[in-house]
Amino acid sequence: MYELTDRQYAKDIRKADPDAFAAYSAYHEEVLRGDSSPLDARTTEMIALGVAFTTQCPHCIHSHSVAARSAGVTEEELARVIHIASALRSGGAMTHGMVAWKFFDEDAG
Repeated sequence: MYELTDRQYAKDIRKADPDAFAAYSAYHEEVLRGDSSPLDARTTEMIALGVAFTTQCPHCIHSHSVAARSAGVTEEELARVIHIASALRSGGAMTHGMVAWKFFDEDAG
């Protein structure tokens, strides 16, 4: 599973495909920290955490948890982000369940 030391392999990815890596890095930096963002750092990090919880990216969860604390996110706000992500993730499971029910029902007829 993911370990913090896995970040060392980014240099290998960068070396193997430098142009794409540079484009990804520039996009990532602009979206999360660009001066033109209408969102402050706290809001950005709370959104990033909510998405990281739903995508289940351990690197993102680690880095955005640290960044959220640095941006002034409180424990109460973090707890709410966790609950929002949980509610949306369970909503996705319910929605996929409805699709499964549709296929199940269609096959019966």
